[in-house]
Amino acid sequence: MLQILAHTPAYVWAILSAMIVLGVLAMREREMAVRRLLILPLAMLALSLNDISNKFGFGMLSLGAWTAGCMVTAVLMARHARARVAPSATPGRVRVGGSTAPLALMLAVFCTKYASAVMLALHPQLAGAMQAIVAVCAVSGAFNGLLLGRMVRDLADCRMVGQPASSARLAA
Repeated sequence: MLQILAHTPAYVWAILSAMIVLGVLAMREREMAVRRLLILPLAMLALSLNDISNKFGFGMLSLGAWTAGCMVTAVLMARHARARVAPSATPGRVRVGGSTAPLALMLAVFCTKYASAVMLALHPQLAGAMQAIVAVCAVSGAFNGLLLGRMVRDLADCRMVGQPASSARLAA
């Protein structure tokens, strides 16, 4: 295990550090432009699909597993997540409640990508194994679904009509 960690490129640890910083910043309430709610989910979508393409290609199995994982968690998150945004006094901006969930999710995404990269480095034949493809792609899709579902929920909450910013409740 120490050999694996020692041979991990420095940029990987820089990415982990950046994710930790962003996750810690998300733990506090903040005000932001509504369009900023789109950045993380869409960036992670692009990175996830790129990762799947590089590891397994865009075959029906990899994309099907990714899509299934994504759709299930996106629908659940969009329908059942608690509100975390409230209107701001400034038009076009919202208040976003602080939460540890973004940090936990970013760390889970990092660990999944890291573990699958190590798995494929040690056992390259698994890149063609159905179980590995389905497992990695479904988990990756599920994480993206959480982000996309949260984005849909947040955007729906931004459309609250007639509710003053001061009366909206923020939840994690």
